[in-house]
Amino acid sequence: MKMPGHGRYAHSAIPTRPTYEWPNGARLAVVVCNNIEAFAYRAGLGSDSTGAAAPQGQRNYAWRDYGNRVGLWNMLDMLDELEIPCAHNVNGAVLDACPEIAPALVARGDEFVGHGRTNAERQDGMWEEDERRLIAESRDAIIRHSGSAPAGWLGPYIAQSAVTLDLLKEEGFSYVMDWPADDQPFWMTTRAGPMLSVPYSIELNDSPAQVFRQHTGRQFAEMIIDQFDEMLEQSRKRPLVCSIVLHPFVVGQPFRLRALRDALRHVMSHRDRLWVARPGEMARYAAGLPKGVVPGSEMLP
Repeated sequence: MKMPGHGRYAHSAIPTRPTYEWPNGARLAVVVCNNIEAFAYRAGLGSDSTGAAAPQGQRNYAWRDYGNRVGLWNMLDMLDELEIPCAHNVNGAVLDACPEIAPALVARGDEFVGHGRTNAERQDGMWEEDERRLIAESRDAIIRHSGSAPAGWLGPYIAQSAVTLDLLKEEGFSYVMDWPADDQPFWMTTRAGPMLSVPYSIELNDSPAQVFRQHTGRQFAEMIIDQFDEMLEQSRKRPLVCSIVLHPFVVGQPFRLRALRDALRHVMSHRDRLWVARPGEMARYAAGLPKGVVPGSEMLP
């Protein structure tokens, strides 16, 4: 039997890998990733507060727009209070439409990650030339608003075409978060050279958890605590990445934010045992480890 395959990375079981440490001797890295998104009005794609697929209208557009008008600012206040660095997966269109956002992220020293032009569209059904244009326009918007090019990419809806990795590498990106296959970084192949995959959770993610599976804010907070506590214990054996994924129109709602603050306060109470990092910092650190340590690194020059 010959099943279709991706050819992007080889199998690697985590107990068979070399052990290493994160900076400061930590074994567990915590990464908080926030998604800042723009949507079309009454058109295209977009989630709905009811959880089910719903026609695009003023109600679900306004619910999502709450994230850019109010929810994000609630979240940034909380992150400042807890002294948590953050990475933001940003649609290019949101930086143009909401001029206060980029300066606030720059002031925090946070990382901008490419996240397409808008979450009203997906790239996995595009022709290669159109997808390349989407990637370039997203990158260029971040350059205009932040002053530097993003190193990382997360596609809208975590979607990729068969050539996305190749295009990203050719357009100057060095890591992706679209392949939730591991709790450690690993190297992938592209036609232009190696690309690093950095862990990004689709489980510990407020959108599928609270919008689609209809978990409460307290249940999501419990998920964060359980994931973190278990990974902290597992990290005695090997280095791991605990990725926490947020959206301002979801957890930026005050009743959910209160539960999230409690969970993150629990995580930060163990800060002396953690590396609290942004994904770009993690990618650079992993890229600097000796060949043979990170899965797939044998392909590196």
